[in-house]
Amino acid sequence: MPDLPAFDLAPFPVPPTGLPRFRDTVEAWMRLFQDWLCQQLEATDGTGRFQEDAWQHHSGGGGRSRVLTEGTLIEKGGVNFSAVEGRMSDAAARQLLMPSPDYFATGVSVVQHPRSPLAPISHMNVRYFEAGNGEAWFGGGLDLTPIYVDVAQARWFHEQIALACQQHQPCYYARFKKWADEYFYLPHRQETRGVGGIFFDRLIVGQEADAESLFAFVRAVGEVYGRTYCALLRRNAGQPHTAAQKQWQLVRRGRYAEFNLAIDRGTRFGLETGGRTESILMSLPPQAEWHYNLQPAPGSAEATTQQWLRPGLDWLNAQAETGPTTDLPATETAGQC
Repeated sequence: MPDLPAFDLAPFPVPPTGLPRFRDTVEAWMRLFQDWLCQQLEATDGTGRFQEDAWQHHSGGGGRSRVLTEGTLIEKGGVNFSAVEGRMSDAAARQLLMPSPDYFATGVSVVQHPRSPLAPISHMNVRYFEAGNGEAWFGGGLDLTPIYVDVAQARWFHEQIALACQQHQPCYYARFKKWADEYFYLPHRQETRGVGGIFFDRLIVGQEADAESLFAFVRAVGEVYGRTYCALLRRNAGQPHTAAQKQWQLVRRGRYAEFNLAIDRGTRFGLETGGRTESILMSLPPQAEWHYNLQPAPGSAEATTQQWLRPGLDWLNAQAETGPTTDLPATETAGQC
């Protein structure tokens, strides 16, 4: 799509060198990435500026929570960095499937809630863990939650992710797209949170790939998020909208909140390890609504959006005229990667 330039932002930060431990290198890059992403979002918004709140974790380390509110395009956005270590309870370690209750974790977590109902909510997370038994892994992902599904833009979003994955491991897109469909799903609503993206967890160093290869892939995930979302925000946020569309945005934000509070593992991990509540709940929208047994009118734009909120859709070949179609067979064997 020529009106969605994704690759015209400032240079992406390179990882630092010469640090004593690999985890120090990852942590230092996470700090740089937070800075870079905040700069891109501020430049895209035009007037909004992130306010930083530095904090310390009770058992070691800390973070920088950055929140932008009342921007021109972004109503509420957060870009949080953390690097914490400690020892969780044995019960929490079992619940979170940790191989050891001792841990180190660093990452950047992002959620953006635009002002306009024509611009999508977005989420991205990249993270690195080390357990006390020496096991280390990466995780992360990104996904898009449109208030109104624009099929061409959803396809473009997936195309950019697929290209980024292809540069590192050809099967990553199919494998992690399927994982995202399964993860970003509200079973009590029987709908996906949005049009998905990719999700991956526990890419164990030495089993999935070597540390440098996994680190390079995670950096690519961060970059493709920053470039694609800023492009989508510029494309959509300035278009006129109606009061009815704004109300639908509040309903869709409510579904987003349901997922983050009831299902999201990152929220659970932060709360179980005594994380900072304000930072953990940064992802919630500034306003949301719930209506009893709300049913969009048949044939409406809202009803059409609901039809696209299904797992297993082939977004790389999606066409609004033909309606939702299932994934290509490649995703059925994605686990062989």
